[in-house]
Amino acid sequence: MTTMLDVKSLSKVEKLRLLETLWTDLSSDEASVTSPAWHETALNEASRLYAEGKASFADWSEAKARLRKSVS
Repeated sequence: MTTMLDVKSLSKVEKLRLLETLWTDLSSDEASVTSPAWHETALNEASRLYAEGKASFADWSEAKARLRKSVS
């Protein structure tokens, strides 16, 4: 099992990969993951800003690639 001391020794890239692995595992059973109440508000706000031309969205694979590039 990974301990907090083990995690501190990981590089940023390794930590991001671990986070992605954990998220994949946690989200494998979507029925057991409940969004918090603030999430609907945030999504509605993002939709409003997008409709007003004040926000844009990136494809998730593009966003991950940009994040990976910025930490490597």
